[in-house]
Amino acid sequence: MPATDTLLRNATVLTGTGERLERADVLLVNGKVAAVGQGLAAPDGALVIDASGRWITPGVIDVHSHLGVYPSPDVRAHSDGNEATSPNTAEVWAEHSVWPQDPGFSAALAGGVTSLMILPGSANLFGGRTVTVKNVPARSVQEMKFPGAPYGLKIACGENPKRVYGEGRKMAPSTRMGNLAGFRNGFIEGRKYRDEWAKYERERASKPDATPPKRDLRNETLAGVLNGEIIVHNHCYRADEMALMIDLGKEFGFRIGTFHHAVEAYKIPDLLAREGICAAMWADWWGFKLESFDGIRENVAMVDAAGACAIVHSDSEIGIQHLNQEAGKAMAAGRRMGYDIRPEHAITWLTRNPARAMGIAAQTGTLEPGKMADVVVWNRDPFSVYARAERVYIDGALAWDLADPARQPVSDFALGTTEAGGAK
Repeated sequence: MPATDTLLRNATVLTGTGERLERADVLLVNGKVAAVGQGLAAPDGALVIDASGRWITPGVIDVHSHLGVYPSPDVRAHSDGNEATSPNTAEVWAEHSVWPQDPGFSAALAGGVTSLMILPGSANLFGGRTVTVKNVPARSVQEMKFPGAPYGLKIACGENPKRVYGEGRKMAPSTRMGNLAGFRNGFIEGRKYRDEWAKYERERASKPDATPPKRDLRNETLAGVLNGEIIVHNHCYRADEMALMIDLGKEFGFRIGTFHHAVEAYKIPDLLAREGICAAMWADWWGFKLESFDGIRENVAMVDAAGACAIVHSDSEIGIQHLNQEAGKAMAAGRRMGYDIRPEHAITWLTRNPARAMGIAAQTGTLEPGKMADVVVWNRDPFSVYARAERVYIDGALAWDLADPARQPVSDFALGTTEAGGAK
């Protein structure tokens, strides 16, 4: 989309760095944040918008989404998130299932979501590679991919893999100890594959005719994890299992990047902080299976208060539409517990911290000069239940305008089946 140089004036600005600026301006030039402060001058030809009474934040980033791989409508023909054919499917890539015409992308855009990571499901121990995308209209996933974003590997501990493969199927794993054995066997194979390729690379300098090892997509992904090129995203609910997974990483020399869902993260926030691991959490989902039984509303605030990287995520095509309000619920729960959580800090749960977890913090997640102009203009405090995203910019282009149906993207699928909200 074409970027327009734009000066947003006289708003309350939450920069995503922990700073709050009153009556401040945000200048977008050539698709980047050029400046943030008071009394900024507009360059020649720039569009000047009076944002008085509005709040401005970085674009919302969802670290855990299945849009495109479990799109709407929710029918079996569209269910492309779980390659449930083996406990180890590290060879599959979520991007090869993403359907850009999923109407959920535009619904998320209306909620201020500018970037998101799409993951495979959690049926398997090794679910496959994640893909990070920008929330722009596209014909293919390649047109959506976030430039330079590292791949992630989705892995899952706990109930899901042992249920999918163990219940009445006489297949491994069927227990939590079977899960860990499966992880260890997988990484043993991945390490062996990595070492074979390393040996080949050393030898071919002096032996040009050296035969390379046979390429293996599954172990190629695992070798990428062991080499630190692919970030591990671990679906994991219970505190004791998170601790075991941290031990697994130490055994094989990799670090868990983020624990997703992390319902019991509040039990080990000091451990998460010490290890530098993010926890992606819901505001109040709990009790829908036994491993989620000990969920509490104060989870996000307690993890944050311990100095760990706290994130509010969706894992839902509905939740992604109001992540700002989910964070508001977590903020309120923390305040009731006695924590002084201010909007300028809570916004980091939706912007800076997920960007860090996804390996894109150098490009987005905060309103700092030189970063991508991914910006949301809210009609009020974004943590209010009445908050709406009035304008959403992606790389400096106006991607969503609440007042202009022509700036409300509609997928081809929705256009062919509904009136698409009156868009022309």
